[in-house]
Amino acid sequence: MTKFVYALSEGNRDLKDLLGGKGANLAEMHNMGLPVPPSFTITTEACKAYLEKGSEPEELAQQIDEHVAKIEDEIGKKLGDPSDPLLVSVRSGAKFSMPGMMETVLNIGLNDESVEGLATVTENPRFAYDSYRRLLQMFGKTVLDIDGEKFEDVLDEAKDAKGTKNDLDLDVEDLKKIVEKFKQIIADETGKPFPQEPKEQLLEAMRAVFRSWNSERAILYRRQERIPADLGTAVNVCTMVFGNLGMDSGTGVAFTRDPASGSQGVYGDYLQNAQGEDVVAGIRNTMSLADMEGVDKNAYDELMGIMSKLEDHYKDLCDIEFTVQNKKLWMLQTRVGKRTAEAAFKIACQLVDEGAISEEEALSRVNGDQLVQLMFPRFDEKAKKEKIGQGMNASPGAAVGALCFSSPKAAELAEKGEKVILARRETNPDDLVGMIAAQGILTSRGGKTSHAAVVARGMGKTCVCGAEELGIDVAAETMTLPDGTVMKAGDVVSINGTTGEVFKGEVPVVDPPVVKYFEGKLGQEEIDGDELVHAVHRIMTIADAKRRLKVRANADTGDDAARARRFGAQGIGLCRTEHMFLGDRRPFVEKLILAETVEEKKAALDALAPLQKGDFVEILEAMDGLPVTVRLLDPPLHEFLPSQIEMASQMAVARAKGTDITDDQKKIMAAVERMAEQNPMLGLRGVRLGIVIPGLFEMQAKAILEAAAERRKAGGDPKPEIMIPLVAAVQELEIMKDAIRTVADEVSEATGVDLRDTPIGTMIELPRAAVTAGQIAESAEFFSFGTNDLTQTTWGFSRDDVEGAFFSRYIERGIFGVSPFETLDVVGVGAMVEMAAKAGRETRPDIHLGVCGEHGGDPASVHFFHEVGLDYVSCSPFRVPVARLEAGRASNDAEGSDFR
Repeated sequence: MTKFVYALSEGNRDLKDLLGGKGANLAEMHNMGLPVPPSFTITTEACKAYLEKGSEPEELAQQIDEHVAKIEDEIGKKLGDPSDPLLVSVRSGAKFSMPGMMETVLNIGLNDESVEGLATVTENPRFAYDSYRRLLQMFGKTVLDIDGEKFEDVLDEAKDAKGTKNDLDLDVEDLKKIVEKFKQIIADETGKPFPQEPKEQLLEAMRAVFRSWNSERAILYRRQERIPADLGTAVNVCTMVFGNLGMDSGTGVAFTRDPASGSQGVYGDYLQNAQGEDVVAGIRNTMSLADMEGVDKNAYDELMGIMSKLEDHYKDLCDIEFTVQNKKLWMLQTRVGKRTAEAAFKIACQLVDEGAISEEEALSRVNGDQLVQLMFPRFDEKAKKEKIGQGMNASPGAAVGALCFSSPKAAELAEKGEKVILARRETNPDDLVGMIAAQGILTSRGGKTSHAAVVARGMGKTCVCGAEELGIDVAAETMTLPDGTVMKAGDVVSINGTTGEVFKGEVPVVDPPVVKYFEGKLGQEEIDGDELVHAVHRIMTIADAKRRLKVRANADTGDDAARARRFGAQGIGLCRTEHMFLGDRRPFVEKLILAETVEEKKAALDALAPLQKGDFVEILEAMDGLPVTVRLLDPPLHEFLPSQIEMASQMAVARAKGTDITDDQKKIMAAVERMAEQNPMLGLRGVRLGIVIPGLFEMQAKAILEAAAERRKAGGDPKPEIMIPLVAAVQELEIMKDAIRTVADEVSEATGVDLRDTPIGTMIELPRAAVTAGQIAESAEFFSFGTNDLTQTTWGFSRDDVEGAFFSRYIERGIFGVSPFETLDVVGVGAMVEMAAKAGRETRPDIHLGVCGEHGGDPASVHFFHEVGLDYVSCSPFRVPVARLEAGRASNDAEGSDFR
């Protein structure tokens, strides 16, 4: 018989795949001797079996009964006993934390009889009926899929009748009426009464948790966080402990360090006379964890000791959920806490200084996506600002956008390219689509542990929570300021997630200190004086020392090259020469295209040559001493001509005026029609241009080599590399290489600078090139993988046409986890890269291998390129620090570090 249920004593924190994060960590706390309510965990395997067959395994119910019986023996109470009932909670718990995305049901075991027993034994009827209404509300929404607003409306009506907004002001008679109304809602909506049998409640709640793994919001969250879809969720069945027994009880969430800033100290929220969901839902504003000391010092002191013990045990920031029941502390959950990018870098370095982890482990605790967040602009402190509110600094950053009070509307506006700030009283899991779409999130309720704060930090979104002075009315789509001014949907606000400030209108942004650090604008004293910048500097130093992969930049101008070098680039992996043919140089290309004689073509090329040379001089000077890979012209020449639509428009205008187009326009139109292609991506471009238009690639090669000679004579150390694009057959490369070698001989003779050893290689961007890489390496001295085109040609996609057309549908259906243009398709395109790299090295052991597609700056892709043995990655200048960091982490990964 397959074992689907585990007692706490049978688990530990290493069993997250089987027990989920919550179950594994509950078991770990139990094993540490911490006060954990008696519990058991139903495995992820049971969930996967349920989702596959539509029903749980036959043996599961019996195993659950056996573990319930063990808890009953330990507690001395029976589930659903009319006189003194055992109550349990059913909570989801996947391997990776998915806050608020899946389901929880509390107080299972209550029914019309046992609620009276609970009232009697606790001598607290209000508590008993409050617990019963919570069960009905959660069960109705979660298990029976009833619109949660129907229950909220009943609660709001009861509070309105009392003239209060606080549910604590409702007495037992109010709650009894609410219970009856909730039961009626369930009967009306389902055609059946609320199930009174406790074991039926438990099994139905378990099934609801299983189903919630594939809920729309869970799928969306997994997609956002790149969590695999086939993991399933575990289910934790825990003995209920009650924070809503009175003011000597309560519930809270705590962090061993500030998850927003990384500062050390006591951080968290506590809510008296409440159950756990009340804190994360943000329905009542909490007291700070520090204030709990004055409310219940003994429980507070015990909690502080446990927090210290947990952080020492996990050697990381821990996120803790706890309940105090009649002054007794119970631990409900712990996990390695989600944190902001700023906190991640600071905490990693703090733990090294404390001797808790090694530098290599610190490197594994941060990632490139977090570094990108630290490089986003911040508000200009010197700019004039109109402050309109103050909330909790829940997730740092600067966000500007139009107020939007609806999550679906936020997604709709973002799809149109508009920037919005999602404003809500509090968020719930159903708001995820709007939170992803918005620039930032603003709530008038909740603290640093509310749903909005936790999810925003995980996504790296700017968030200000608990701005009570701002009256957010979602229904009216208004936000009332303290002075009575009313702002409406569409009005612009700026929110500072680092300080919790809210400003009216748009506040200018500036580069953050981390970007200034990478730009080399900060001295050592300034670096050491800023904890965040110092942490980034320290982690980057570790990464650079660890990494094997070199990092180059994609840059086409001297300025871009210089910036890339300041950011740590070790050369240029892709200099696109087509960018040098635009603007005021376009007429020269038109003359080349329209030339009818050899002399006319030569004249056009001669006009372009000195301009090209000047570009290369600037770039080689900026990258002096470092390799510069120049790609010869790649796009089809018709891209330098007006489009057919543009030419038709010119002709229409001329006809309307009763005139004719000029002779030059007629020649251009004829060329446009002659060169039009059905699929330009697969047309006359790349190496084909060099073969079909004699002298074109030779002109470019001559400009590169003459620029190198000029730099060498000026005392520089230029290191150009010439790259032939879109090669599919070794013969293509051999033809162009021979032509370029002839040019190199001529330039060397003419300048007296020997440039005959300039490397000549190719881009691998076609499947045939990858398959025949061994042959191509006989001629190529280096490969640079053009993964953008290799992805297009391997998949048969035209990126410009298909991304907006159907990629979202492919992601929804699980064909993609993420766009293959964003993160390398390892199974398909990656296999091409690995095959070509291996074949190239077998033919030419000293061949240099790099990648210059956009994947060169993608964290996940960098790890793959490290694994298959490439020598370097190349990416945009802004992404160079990210690639450096991930290259270091990839080395760590290869050595078996504990990546999180």
